[in-house]
Amino acid sequence: MIPIKTESAWRGTADCRNCGIRDMVLFADLHEEDFNLIHAPIDDLEYPAGQPLVRLGETATSLYTLRSGMVKLVRNTVDGRQRIVRVLRAGDIIGLEALMGPTYESDAIALSPAKACRIPLQVIQRLNRETPRLHQRLLEKWHRSLKEADDWLADLNFGNARQRVAGLILKMRSEHDATVATLFSREDMGAMLDLKLETVSRTLNAFAREGLIEPLDKQGRVYRVLDEQRLSAPKD
Repeated sequence: MIPIKTESAWRGTADCRNCGIRDMVLFADLHEEDFNLIHAPIDDLEYPAGQPLVRLGETATSLYTLRSGMVKLVRNTVDGRQRIVRVLRAGDIIGLEALMGPTYESDAIALSPAKACRIPLQVIQRLNRETPRLHQRLLEKWHRSLKEADDWLADLNFGNARQRVAGLILKMRSEHDATVATLFSREDMGAMLDLKLETVSRTLNAFAREGLIEPLDKQGRVYRVLDEQRLSAPKD
């Protein structure tokens, strides 16, 4: 059994052998004997929406594997504005930059209630030295995270306001039901798309009036996509 720090806000022992998303994260290729190399505590944590997991510039001591929920990565622009550079979902890793530098390069903040496993850097470093399987998985995750960050910014900063908002809606559709998209606050959407809050709200309302989407909750966070074809190529 992997030990747990009693002072941590854990919800149970992090059982990496039987993790439901193990095939999606770092430990997918580990063998039974590899787990004997893990001696530092791995904490199973829960975060309410709005709570940071890590902060920009903070000393990097751990990696986090996201088990459920969504997390936004936020950086500041040169003129002081906040930009959301990527949204992470279950199976993604937070803090990969800890392998290359001393500090975290983004704020990682829960967009929705989230569960994550906090893995001390020393665990990763030891497994990386002694288990080639993990080293390969780390390289794959690093490459994927860089590509997805580039794709995210390129896709969502292309075109006019309607194209950007439509692109975000399509990108945030559920893996379980492609007709349902879960969005965020208008402020967060504006930070992702480099648009004003009023522009985001006006565009969403226009899409609803035109029959492209349908709100499913009072907060305007969950929408059903009614016409994917027209949403994929929204008119000005």
